[in-house]
Amino acid sequence: MPLFGNTFGQKKTPPRKSASLSNIHTLDRSTREIELGLEYGAPVMNIGSQSLKFEDGQWITESGGNVSGKEVQRLKKRNLQLEEENNLLKIKIEILLDMLSESTAETHLIQKELEDMKNNTRRKK
Repeated sequence: MPLFGNTFGQKKTPPRKSASLSNIHTLDRSTREIELGLEYGAPVMNIGSQSLKFEDGQWITESGGNVSGKEVQRLKKRNLQLEEENNLLKIKIEILLDMLSESTAETHLIQKELEDMKNNTRRKK
């Protein structure tokens, strides 16, 4: 041991071991499927009597279920009508709120004018 040596010096850390000795993560999907036999299909979900499959970012019915194409079109049309009606009602509410605000402001203005007139008549007496 040295007399004036570095006794509190930092010790050299050993090198880390590799996290994985496998090279699977470096392979692309097609190679992994060939090598390992992994074939990932689209996600499928069963709800009640209907089977749904996730394709191109949307859930699509596989089995067709009980709902016909006509029924789907009718429901889409009804949904569109209800959305339009909802938008119209929202506009009507906005108009009514504007009318209420305007009439409230006018009422407050008239009340203030009446109070001013009463105060002016009291001063003159």
